[in-house]
Order: sequence, then C-alpha cells, then structure tokens
Amino acid sequence: MFRIPTITKNLLIINLIAFLATVVLQLRGIDLADIGGLHFFMANDFHLYQFVTYLFLHANFMHILSNMFGLWMFGCVIENVWGPKKFLFYYITCGIGAGFLQEIAQLGQFYMTINAQDPTVTFGEIFAIGQQLSSQLNAWTTIGASGAVYAVILAFGMTFPNERLFIIPFPFPIKAKWFVLGYVAIEFFSALGTSGDGVAHTAHLGGMLFGFLMIRYWNRHPNSGFDRGRGMQFFDNLKRNFEQRQHHQGSGYSNPNMHVNRGGGSKEDDMEYNARKRQNQEEIDAILDKIRKSGYDSLTKEEKKKLFDASNQS
Repeated sequence: MFRIPTITKNLLIINLIAFLATVVLQLRGIDLADIGGLHFFMANDFHLYQFVTYLFLHANFMHILSNMFGLWMFGCVIENVWGPKKFLFYYITCGIGAGFLQEIAQLGQFYMTINAQDPTVTFGEIFAIGQQLSSQLNAWTTIGASGAVYAVILAFGMTFPNERLFIIPFPFPIKAKWFVLGYVAIEFFSALGTSGDGVAHTAHLGGMLFGFLMIRYWNRHPNSGFDRGRGMQFFDNLKRNFEQRQHHQGSGYSNPNMHVNRGGGSKEDDMEYNARKRQNQEEIDAILDKIRKSGYDSLTKEEKKKLFDASNQS
C-alpha cells in the first residue's frame, strides 16, 4: 500500500485541521482567515507571523481540495527523493517567498490605484498615504498553500523532467517539464491580465520563482547543507544490495534465484562465475547511470525488468 511520507502527511493534516477550525470558528463570529491570513504590510492587521500562517488557511472546500491534491500527488515523490528536512525547508521557504512577492505586487497595485486618482503622487508619498488608509487596507488578505504547492510542482518538473503525466482533458501523456512550463505561462499571463478573479497569481509565480532559485543553488552547491545526493539513495541502496548479493554468493550463501554449484567446481567454473558476476554488475551500473542522466522513464522494458529483478534479490 502506498505510504504517504511524514512531512507531506503532517502538512495535509494541519491544513485540514486549520480548514475545519476556520469553518467552526466562523460560526462563532471568529474569522481565522483574518487573524492568520497575510495582510498587506501597510494594513493595521499585518503581522510577520502571517507569512507562515497564511499557508495553512483556505477560503473554501475547492480551494483546499485542489491544493492538497497537488501537495499529495507531487509532495510524496519529492519528499521521498529529498528527505523530510530538505522538503520541509523548501516548502516553507517557498511559501514565505510567495507571500513576499505578493506583498510587492500589492504595493505596485496600491501605487497604481492612487496614481490613477492623483497623477502627481510620487512613489515615496505612497507610504504616508498607506498609513492614513491602513484600516481600509485590511481587506487585502492572502490565504492558501498555492505558492508552496506550485513550488513543489516545479521541483517535480525539474527533478523528473521527462516523466509523463496524464492530465485531464488531454488524451495523451505530457512530459513534466512541459506541464510545469504550461503552469508558469498560465499564471504569468493571468497576473499580467489582473483579471480580478480573487486568485493570487503573483504568489503562485513567487513560490515557483523562489523554488527555481533554490534548486539551482543546491545544484551548484551540493555541499551547502542539504544532501543533494539523497535523491539517488534508492538507486544507491539498490546497487549496494546487488553487490552484497554477489558477495554472499561468492562466500557460499545460497540464493533461490541462482543455482551455482560451488562445492566441487573447477578453476574454470570459478572464472566463468566471476566473469558473469562482473558482467551483471556492469549492466546494473550502466542502468543506474542512465537513470541519473535521463530519468527512470528512459529505460527499456528489459532494463526495467533487470533492475526490478536485482532489487528483489538480496
């Protein structure tokens, strides 16, 4: 049975609890979204902790359903590849970055709104005007995990660019890299269009931007504090198990999948056995190298079968 990794599972649970608490407290006249949502920094109700709390609040059922589905679908894979600490750091940091970019976008929107009414207003005067309108600016509130979730989708696309995904309504598979680029294009043009649909498109782009910069930094600085090689631990463990199996066979351990008579074998038999063992090891190494360079999807059926057989022999 598929097991949801620890951080992804806890994030799903926290988001669900926060959503239920929002619904229950709203019936009692308490607006949790107003308390924990990310307000415009010129508003009276703005607090720094909101850069984190806004990630766990959602407006309605469809809002949380879409975000949690994306977190489950892509977060499980990325956490298994990166490990819990790196995944959590990435998720929270990209969420904060998304909120930061949303604040910058709101500042630009506020300036354009005031400038449209009075073209003589300079950018420096905007802050003084914002203090006078701080109570009205409380209405500018951002909630939702979309920025962080979009960053996780980006991480999947950058980690497995050639992995094929089936996306409704398309009847054919789409490579992850094109799927991510499509998301970026949609959000970019939606942000430029300022459609007023109530969706924080800038926050979505902000999460992906911070995610992109973070992944690029990790790729260029593999010793920066997180184990970049963790993503290949599965394949490294696979290779180690294969080597241990070969060692056990050479030491006289029995293996139900290979029948080798080690008890009265000639010197020529030993040479054939060692040659076959080296050949198998070289084939596994070649398959693992191919996965590192082009991804698992690039393997042929025969290569996948050989890798599967090796993983089940210990």
